[in-house]
Amino acid sequence: MTASQPFALIQAEHMPAQPWRNGGGQTRELLVWPNAADWQLRISRADIDSSGPFSAFAGVQRWFVVLSGKGVVLRMPTADGHKHHLESGHAPLQFEGGLAPFCQLVDGPTQDLNLMARGGSACMHRVSAESWLTEHAMCGLYTVHPGVWSSDPQSLELPAHTLLWLPQGGTCTMQFTPTGAQPLRAWWLGFSPEQHP
Repeated sequence: MTASQPFALIQAEHMPAQPWRNGGGQTRELLVWPNAADWQLRISRADIDSSGPFSAFAGVQRWFVVLSGKGVVLRMPTADGHKHHLESGHAPLQFEGGLAPFCQLVDGPTQDLNLMARGGSACMHRVSAESWLTEHAMCGLYTVHPGVWSSDPQSLELPAHTLLWLPQGGTCTMQFTPTGAQPLRAWWLGFSPEQHP
């Protein structure tokens, strides 16, 4: 990674809220690539106000993590009706988007982060005190609270609820240090599109 590495900073509160048709919440789209009409990667933040089914995205891999609130129970429409109880601080859940699980709020509204990938490979990892080494073609970080992101020789101060995105990732090592003593609530994100001959 060089000093001229381009990046984008997207603050969630500056993105327009898109109400859901069923009235159960709203989504703020943070990033789509390569375009909104035919995307391969979509990163968004959702505010879930009431229980209900997720939209189906066949052929899409999804990562879902609770940012705030008491959490959710996702019930998969499978023969065994498997349930996933997710709270703030839990690791992200990865699942096939076509399953469209039913989302049951545990105790009031939640705020959640979604990464959806169509083709290629993607990831969402909880940030820890250790550095993160990635080889994804694109990569970034979403943080709930302010802090300092660094990847030698660069460093950036990030406001709360910000997506930092590097459209030309490649092999690099990154670290994030939150401001203050609050629990670390931030996630590394990566995506590499399919390579066509």
